[in-house]
Amino acid sequence: MEVAQKIYICCCWKIYNMKELFTRTLSGALYSLILLSSIFISPYTFIAIFAIFGTLCLFEFQKLIHLENKRLYFVFFILFSACHLLHFPIYLSIPLLILTIITQLFLVKDLVTIRIIPMFEKRKYRTSIFYLITCLIFLTAIPFQDSDYKPFLIAGPFVIIWVNDTFAYLVGKNFGKHKLLERISPKKTIEGFVGGFCFSLLAGFLIAYFSETLSIGIWLTISVIMSIFGTLGDLIQSKFKRQAGVKDSGTIMPGHGGMYDRLDSIIFASPFLYAFLLILNYVS
Repeated sequence: MEVAQKIYICCCWKIYNMKELFTRTLSGALYSLILLSSIFISPYTFIAIFAIFGTLCLFEFQKLIHLENKRLYFVFFILFSACHLLHFPIYLSIPLLILTIITQLFLVKDLVTIRIIPMFEKRKYRTSIFYLITCLIFLTAIPFQDSDYKPFLIAGPFVIIWVNDTFAYLVGKNFGKHKLLERISPKKTIEGFVGGFCFSLLAGFLIAYFSETLSIGIWLTISVIMSIFGTLGDLIQSKFKRQAGVKDSGTIMPGHGGMYDRLDSIIFASPFLYAFLLILNYVS
């Protein structure tokens, strides 16, 4: 009787895992399809879908840090409109970019040096604006670097992030022995990070080869930026969730959590990528 009960529990667990994997795969595929379709159909569909995604991320982020402030949505839409309707002049975008990167570097410092990120009231507003909101703005500004819309400039980094995350998980699960930052994310390993990094370089090389957009060297640099800063973004979000005592930032995507869970890596990496492309355009 005891053996039969164990077999029954084992079968139920396997069915549950298969169902969860199917749900996760289906919702992930649907998310990727919507995102990539919006990017390649037209700049207007890209802007529209990311206005929605950005609003959802802001909602989920406010829940994480226990903040309810409708004015932040107003700030987001003002900056979003200024970027895409008025086309941010360089003398406005540069100071905003500098403030954003400084805020991100402070978050990285807090990640590695202190146990709890001090998200008191003033810090909540500053982080919400100069981390989440402005990062989302620079994310959507990436394909408009030369005024012309270049979908590969944003689709490529998304693919690189997905490849990095996928192979970091696979390599870490099968070969990971040394923890990357155990107190924040116990499942992440150094081996997984290295695996994700190497495969993201391969993805950058293949994008350069088949898309014929930017040179191989530039795409490899983009891969380095996305892998390193994307991983940092994921760890920072994990720390926010740990402090909030939740597993996911939301429930909008079955098997994946919230929109902020799906975009945390590229949100954090986007200002650094934007800065790199800005320097590249200035030099060229």
